[in-house]
Amino acid sequence: MDIFDALLQSHQRQRAICKRFLSGIGEHAERLQAFDELKTEMAAHETAEERAFYVPLIEHDETVDPARHGIAEHHEMDEMVEDLDKAKEGTAEWLEAVGKLVHKVHHHLDEEEQKFFPQARKVLPVQQQQELGVLYQEEHDRLVAKEEQAD
Repeated sequence: MDIFDALLQSHQRQRAICKRFLSGIGEHAERLQAFDELKTEMAAHETAEERAFYVPLIEHDETVDPARHGIAEHHEMDEMVEDLDKAKEGTAEWLEAVGKLVHKVHHHLDEEEQKFFPQARKVLPVQQQQELGVLYQEEHDRLVAKEEQAD
């Protein structure tokens, strides 16, 4: 599995969790479970992606700016998650923040897949794509396990 396949699997998980998060909006327990899953998946994905994908791409002139943009969006989403954690669940403010976070997640994933992946395929040799896929998956799985142990 190369880096793009590994990232797409995580993107699909995030989209599915976002869908459950929104559809469970009236169900307290389901909503909290989906939010916890989304936080865990996003945290593991962001860190593993930055290490296994963005860092190697920063070395190339063609992809340095998109890599920096992707990292900046990760920070924005982290702040949105923190704001959601602080807001009173179920309030209008909280519901608005949920909508904004889900929109931002979808925007980020779509942008990576449609704009960034094609650029990255041009600068990363096939062998490196394979190696980065393994690195990403190992990092992602390690971080998810670490988060689950902390809970």
